[in-house]
Formats: sequence, C-alpha cells, structure tokens
Amino acid sequence: SSSPTPRWAHDVFLSFKGESNYFTDDLYSGLKQKGISTFRVDEKLKQGAINTSELLKAIEESRVAIVILSKDYASSKWCLIELAKIVEFMEKMGLVVLPVFHYVDPNDVRHQRGTFANAFAKHEEHLQDNIGNVQTWKAALTKIGDLARWDLKEKHDSIVIHEILIKIFSELNREFPSVCEELVGIDSCAKEVLGLYLGEGWGDVRFVGICRMGGMGKTTLAKEIYKRIFGNFEASSFIANVKEKTKNQGLVFLQKQLLSTILVESEIDIWNFYEGINVIGTILHNKKVLIVLDDVDGNEQLKALAGRHDWFGLGSRIIVTSRDSHLLRRCGVNDIYTIKGLNKDDALQLFSWRAFKKPRPEENFMDLFKKFMRYAKGLPLALKVLGSSLFDKKINEWENVLQKLKAKPNENILDILQISYNGLTDMQQKLFLDIACFFKGESNDRIRDILKGFGYYPNYNIGVLMEKSLITVDDDRNLWMHDLLQKMGQEIVLCESPEKPGGRSRL
Repeated sequence: SSSPTPRWAHDVFLSFKGESNYFTDDLYSGLKQKGISTFRVDEKLKQGAINTSELLKAIEESRVAIVILSKDYASSKWCLIELAKIVEFMEKMGLVVLPVFHYVDPNDVRHQRGTFANAFAKHEEHLQDNIGNVQTWKAALTKIGDLARWDLKEKHDSIVIHEILIKIFSELNREFPSVCEELVGIDSCAKEVLGLYLGEGWGDVRFVGICRMGGMGKTTLAKEIYKRIFGNFEASSFIANVKEKTKNQGLVFLQKQLLSTILVESEIDIWNFYEGINVIGTILHNKKVLIVLDDVDGNEQLKALAGRHDWFGLGSRIIVTSRDSHLLRRCGVNDIYTIKGLNKDDALQLFSWRAFKKPRPEENFMDLFKKFMRYAKGLPLALKVLGSSLFDKKINEWENVLQKLKAKPNENILDILQISYNGLTDMQQKLFLDIACFFKGESNDRIRDILKGFGYYPNYNIGVLMEKSLITVDDDRNLWMHDLLQKMGQEIVLCESPEKPGGRSRL
C-alpha cells in the first residue's frame, strides 16, 4: 500500500525563554534557510496571542523539539509547560528532543541548582495549590539534563548550529524514508557516487556529472544524493529542468533562482547574463555550497550558473546531470558517473511497485511480467510508465498491451527518449537511424567504409552519438543501442510514411 500521509505540521518545535537571543535567532535563520519548517513563539506571543492548547498541539505535531536551556528558562511557567509536554511526547510518541545548554551548567539543570533553584522557589510560593505541576516540571528538567546534548561553553555557537542541522536532517530522513519504489536501484548508486566523488575528504571544490540516456534515473539519483548531504553545507540549491527553463524563461531567471534559494532572505536584482555571473561569483566564493543543476544540455547554462571552480568556497560540490558526456568534460567537470540500467531483481521490484503497489508480482502474472521486463531492458522510465499503465488491469488486458507494444512503442516513453535525437544535426540523425535500422550489432571497423560512403564522417559522428548516450561501442568494436532507442529510431522512419512503406527513407 502507499505510504500514509504524515501527521506532522512542523519539522521542529523551538522552545526557549525570552523574546530573542543571538543564538536562537541564528539557529532559527539556519533552519529557515535549509527549508526546515519550524514553530517558534516568543514570550510576548505566549502572554497574549496564543493559548495553551495551541502551543501543546504544535508540540504534538512536530517531529523534533529543540530546547534551549538558558539561565532564566525555568523562570517562565510557559517554558516549563512546554518542557513537560515535550518530555511526555518524547516518552510516548518518540518525539526527538535536542537540548542545548545556553551557557548554563547541565548539572544545574539536572538537579535544579543555581538560577533553576531560585526559579522553582518562586513557583512553589505562587503555585501552592498546584504543587504537582511543579514536581512534574522538575522531573522533566532532570530527564532533559540526562540526554545527549550541546553545551555552548564547550563549542562555538556556529559549530553547534551546524551540528544541530546535520542531526535534524538525519532524524527527518530516518523518520520518513523516500518512497520505496522510487529508490529501487538508486540507493547503491547514491552510495557509490558519494563514496567515489563527493566525500568530505576532499576539501577542494568538485564538479561531478551524472550522465546517460533519458529515462535512466539521473534526476532521481541527483535528488537522493542532494537529500542525503545538503545539511552538510552552508547553503544549497537544486535547480530542476535547466534545459526547459532556459528555453522558456531564460538564463537570467535561472541565475535569480539559484541566488534566491541560497540567500533565502535576500532579494538580488540581476539585469543581464554577465551581471549574474559577477554576482554569483562574488557572493558565493567564500560559501561552502551544494548545487545541483539538473538536465543541462548547453555550455551557456553552466557558464551562467557554475562557470568556474573558484566561484565557490572550499568544500563546495556542484552536481550536473546531462545526457551529453562531452558537454560535461569540456565544461571542466572533475568526474562523470555513468548511471547503469537496473539489474533483474531491481527491475522486477520497480515494475511490481508500479503494477501491484508491492515489491513482488502476483504469481499468475509472472510469465507476462517477464515479457514486459525483457521489453524494458532495465530502463527505469519504461518500467515505471508500463507498470503504472497496467495497475489494476486483468491478465487479458496485460496481453493486449503487450501485443500493442509489438506493433507500436509506448508514446510516453518515446517522447522522452527522442529528446536526445532531436538535438542532433541532420547528418547525425541520419546516422542514428541507419544504425537503428541496419547496423546495430555490426562491427564499427567493418562498416566504416559504408558509413564514409554515405558521407557520415563516422569517426567524429559516432563519437557524438556515444557522448549523447544514444549508442555504445563494446570491447569488440561493435555498435549497440538500447532496444527502446532502436524502436524509437524505427518508429521515426515508419512515421515518414505510415501507410506506404515505399515512401519511407529506409525499408
């Protein structure tokens, strides 16, 4: 079954005494900049605009509580009410509680000494009829004092804030892992990229490319990597659909989007492409940032958004997804990860999630299941599209879909695969169609003279098709392409003259 809708209204509940202090303000800004939903109420609001039930409901609907224990924390009845409820939900509901000792001795908190003893003496004097509440508050402070904690007397504020953000990201990801079917086959790839190219061991700036044909899961992999590590950076930005946005809205729009996501509370006006380059390089050159540029297909896009390594502070990571490996190399990407097709087990699981909403197919569908698997050949896009189309269908409907696919490939799959083909020159398109119709599996060396006779300049143009992830050349120098790319090429030829084969450019 699909995952239930989360009941959380907030990622973090922030409990602190006072209208504000520098640490609380900086922590709140850091949480906001990272996109972490945070419930924060200062002392004035507690005394007026918000009632007890609203406050306690906010704690109940939060996934993490950060308690900033300052010297005067226990003097506030509101803070102690919050704390008692936080401890209650920690014990009953698994609320994650992160205490911060704001220049106070943890033992004073645990045993209610010093300013905490003075505060409770006043509470006991004024709340003689509700002494049970006072004892509950004391017990809550004792339990909070026993938790793993941050002590601001031992570490600089900025270090503590950074560690808290990393801890929160870890907790949020553990609480709500990504949807199962979307991560099939991706987890191992993410670990491989992180281990090989993105480790903290490299203190320099690194550009990493993720490359392969359309539908292989480049965007899904980039999203998963981003989700796992963006908490380790001062600022981060994921720019999706770079190619499409460049065409529809322009590069200046993308430059503004990049800066607005990194500088959350600032607005920067950019009037032209070159001004944007200067602003990005000036503002980010001392920041450790994580930037993902998804679906890049042109030099100008990288020049506008991530032109050089020295635009960014040490430790920065720039991830670029593209179908064009040559583009990545000539733009100075340090390493390129070529994403692989799914193995049989992962392909079966992904297809089953889409077709049955569970990781294994029903037994009476298994024979048909295997035929669809052979058709998709490990391409995640095909597995998702076909699996979704077969959800809740009977066996005879599965058989009908399979027969239709033999006659005509699925248009949703072809439309995505054809994007790379559309970006080729006329000569490269013709070469691709000839390989799809005649030369798949043939020796590149054996047919070179034939291709030269067609005027294709094969040494160059075959290289371009490889860089565009449209064909491969194996160790024996044979030309290959994914079966669905071959079907796409044959379908393009067929559509030249659907009714009269003699009107097609290739028979």
